[in-house]
Amino acid sequence: MPNFQFNYPIMRSFIFISILLLVPLASAQDAREIIRKAGDVIEPESMEMISTLKIISASGQERSRTISMATKKFGEATKSMLRFTEPADVRGTTLLIYDYEDKDDDMWIYMPALRKTRRIVSSEKGKNFMGSEFTNADMSKPVLDDFNYKSLGEAVVDGKTCHKIESSCKTDALAAQYGFSKRISYIGKDDFFAYKLEYYDTNGELHRINILKDYRELGKGKYFAFYMEMRNVKNNRRSVMSVDKFQMGSAMPEAQFSPTMLEQ
Repeated sequence: MPNFQFNYPIMRSFIFISILLLVPLASAQDAREIIRKAGDVIEPESMEMISTLKIISASGQERSRTISMATKKFGEATKSMLRFTEPADVRGTTLLIYDYEDKDDDMWIYMPALRKTRRIVSSEKGKNFMGSEFTNADMSKPVLDDFNYKSLGEAVVDGKTCHKIESSCKTDALAAQYGFSKRISYIGKDDFFAYKLEYYDTNGELHRINILKDYRELGKGKYFAFYMEMRNVKNNRRSVMSVDKFQMGSAMPEAQFSPTMLEQ
């Protein structure tokens, strides 16, 4: 039988180095799991709501939009329809989103002035949503596998201790699609609510900050932020989206969530 002799100092060094190599991997996995949980806690399978979108210029001038929204899950896709009802110049403008867990979303927009529906291509998803500081990409849930994750420790936001998680786009193409190179999320340690999101541009500079407040329980372990404020730190514009009416569940049939139906 072979006579193995162990060099214990070398073995201890090997084990120590192995642990050091595994720590970043474990940290990334934990950070990804925190982001996943934060997404799951605010994702009801079916809902309808009416929201007000206020667009506020750097000088304080304000424009207001009313949006009717319905969301419902069909198979692997969560389908959402956002229709502007006020004021008259945007009335009827509709955004349709097919949100998938593991692949790029599909988006279409109907412009009543043109009486035409067109698909929003990937290069347009990072652009402003109807002139606001929100983007088209902000209207749907990001694909988890599009990002690398890293824990940046903890931070306190409005008195709440939060995980501080960095999500970096894996490629330049994804950064162009989402409209940011990385996002830093402040996720409550006790409730997994996102209280603040910081978006950095392709030069690594802070571009936008999203503040989320007024989380309310919807039932079945789901919650929703009834107030979101996106601040553009470069041009000092702000956009505030607040929920006026909300109901769990939607009676809209799947046929209504169709690009061909937007023009009818």
